[in-house]
Amino acid sequence: MAERDRPWLMRTYAGHSSAAASNELYRKNLAKGQTGLSVAFDLPTQTGYDPDHVLARGEVGRVGVPVSHLGDMRALFEGIPLERTNTSMTINATAMWLLAMYQVVAEEQGADIAKLTGTTQNDIVKEYLSRGTHVFPPGPSIRLTTDMIAYTVANIPKWNPINICSYHLQEAGATPVQELAYAMCTAIEVLDAVRAGGQVAPEQMGEVVARISFFVNAGVRFVEEMCKLRAFGRIWERVTRDRYGIADPKQRRFRYGVQVNSLGLTEAQPENNVQRIVLEMLAVTLSKDARARAVQLPAWNEALGLPRPWDQQWSLRIQQVLAYESDLLEYGDLFDGSHVVEAKVAELVAGADAEIEKVLGMGGVVPAVESGYLKAALVGSHAERRARIESGQDKVVGVNCFETTEPSPLTADLDTAIMQMDPDSERAVTAAFGRWLAGRDEQAAQRALAELKRQAAGDANLVPATLDCVRAGVTTGEWAFALREVFGEYRAPTGVGGAPVTGALPGDAGDELLAVRAAVAATAAELGSGRLRLLVGKPGLDGHSNGAEQIAVRARDAGFEVVYQGIRLTPEQITAAAVAEDVHCVGLSILSGAHAELVPDVLRRLRRAGVEDVPVIVGGIIPAADEQALLAQGVAAVFTPKDFGITTIIGRIVDEIRLANKLAPWTGQVPVSP
Repeated sequence: MAERDRPWLMRTYAGHSSAAASNELYRKNLAKGQTGLSVAFDLPTQTGYDPDHVLARGEVGRVGVPVSHLGDMRALFEGIPLERTNTSMTINATAMWLLAMYQVVAEEQGADIAKLTGTTQNDIVKEYLSRGTHVFPPGPSIRLTTDMIAYTVANIPKWNPINICSYHLQEAGATPVQELAYAMCTAIEVLDAVRAGGQVAPEQMGEVVARISFFVNAGVRFVEEMCKLRAFGRIWERVTRDRYGIADPKQRRFRYGVQVNSLGLTEAQPENNVQRIVLEMLAVTLSKDARARAVQLPAWNEALGLPRPWDQQWSLRIQQVLAYESDLLEYGDLFDGSHVVEAKVAELVAGADAEIEKVLGMGGVVPAVESGYLKAALVGSHAERRARIESGQDKVVGVNCFETTEPSPLTADLDTAIMQMDPDSERAVTAAFGRWLAGRDEQAAQRALAELKRQAAGDANLVPATLDCVRAGVTTGEWAFALREVFGEYRAPTGVGGAPVTGALPGDAGDELLAVRAAVAATAAELGSGRLRLLVGKPGLDGHSNGAEQIAVRARDAGFEVVYQGIRLTPEQITAAAVAEDVHCVGLSILSGAHAELVPDVLRRLRRAGVEDVPVIVGGIIPAADEQALLAQGVAAVFTPKDFGITTIIGRIVDEIRLANKLAPWTGQVPVSP
């Protein structure tokens, strides 16, 4: 038989409830043949809050594992030898803090930290653009990143201190050209900052470049996606050679891991997601010269709720069948010499080069973020994509075509088709957090925090001070708030105001938008209001704002005055905005699973404020049982991923406004006064 290549690292993105529960899951996954760990942290951990903070309510342990201090990190990796484990940590604003805790746990295990392998995501730019877990302004955030790079090159040389993420850009609507360009501009920003910072000697820049990895998305257009990965390698080769003078071809190699597209997973006929996942995996494995170093696949039911261990096992087995049963790894690159592939790669490279030059001409990726240019470009691209789906130009099987289906045994019992969170887990984590505080040396913790703030006010590398905080028992929230005091906190541009106005949609979709515009105008006239006002709110810590932004843009284009203040708001702030702006409807977007806690709180606060005639609608990944519970509590309408028609949703909002204000249902005719 032909000699086979070594398979890529196989991971499952996992973590939930508590460090102990996640540790049990990790050990089971490793026993099933997983060859690396991919840690999902909960939103309070990602955004620098402790579990007892008001913004953490309902979010603790929801989309990942809560890690609030060294004790949690010990429990997370108990019985897992870190010196022999490749660990990827999806963490950005608080990446330095989590890596410091990981290092201390490894030291406690007796590990040589120079042998640690893994990745901290640590790409803060894409947080401003798509994922929303940023904390600090761009300047200090880049400093934290460069400090980590300098520290790891010197002390943990096998660690990837940053994972440049184009994955989340695609989730936010990026075209392949935008994905290539904006990720490469982020890499240039980081490498320029490292080179200018003086912590790394010029002759060590090759070692820095060799540790830069990428985290890439792969959609269902797998030929184009495969070409995109070849284009990535070509651009990276040129940039590292020409801009940074890296002579060693091994150091210039484009190294990336991938999770295939979650944006394209559907709630309708969710069994179709399995073949989508397989096709997307082929995009990053078929071409040997552009093959991923690590792959993690979503589960078929992620559009329904939190996947169960069995669902994640299915995704792992998909990888294993390809790697071990097929003959893929016995051959060289299958696409060498293909004129079709070469032409597509050249087209993508040319488009990306033009966009890179445009961003660099603005002064780089940070000014392009701060000006709102990048966010508006992504929101605009996403709006165009949604419009193509709604018009039927882009086919999505089971959603806008081939909708007839047999009942699915996978979803016959929706309550058991996803993992249900223990409602007491958040209280247990918060109680354990209190015990940690009570048991630590408080004076040592405060001294470590004071020294961290002192060094942050200067220009010292902050990793040593962060390690001292870890050893002194400081918490995630305390570390982050100490740096907030020095650096400040940042609210990124929403991109909604700068997004292009939706033009005429083709066919029935265009007719529907015209009809909704007429209904909006007529309803405003009947209420004696200049324009209908819609508040789009993101309560809690969920930073996935793509859906909220698309609702805001389409509502604006339908004639609404839209109030959208971005992410990370408390129920109190949303209520205050609804009263101050005298809105006609409140729309809440939550994808983290915190809807059961946060939505009723908003409803109670609105009622206490005397707001009785303003309907509240909710959108997100909301299981059927939760949907019924929210409706019973007074929510006017609930929208989930199956409701792909944004114009239809806007029309439903108009209907709910009319119902709440006791107006006759809109029929397309302006009522005649008696």
